[in-house]
Amino acid sequence: MKVIEAPLDGSGLRIGIVAGRFNDFVSNSLVTGACARLVSLGVSDPDIHIAWVAGAFEVPLAARAMAESGRYDAVVCLGAVIRGETPHFDYVAGEAAAGIMRAGHDTGVPVVFGVLTTDTVEQAMERADVDRGDKGADCADAAVEMVRLLGAIQSG
Repeated sequence: MKVIEAPLDGSGLRIGIVAGRFNDFVSNSLVTGACARLVSLGVSDPDIHIAWVAGAFEVPLAARAMAESGRYDAVVCLGAVIRGETPHFDYVAGEAAAGIMRAGHDTGVPVVFGVLTTDTVEQAMERADVDRGDKGADCADAAVEMVRLLGAIQSG
């Protein structure tokens, strides 16, 4: 058995981040965590580009545009959809997830799903907290890992 290695080394990578402004009190923390982690993995700060969109529903289109541009090795999608009293949550969360997945599958560029889907504001804040949950950093790890893994697979 051969294990394909995917080191967490972001040196030389260009990473796009798409973040939703809706619930930006959560998104801001996710972006902060993702950027800090990317830099700690060796991604140069000028090679991290952030595109803000209205909300989670708009994230997939911007992510796809970034992936198709050829300028980014991976795209990290961040935001928060918090359940309310209407079925709006189900539509937005489901379509955001499906669109983000399609963007990666259709382009071959790693597109990481980091849109929190929670029942409460408190759950969202806990997952976005750089000192407690830091899902932004987790998504940064996933982006770098996928770029390196795909490279290792393609090079044999």
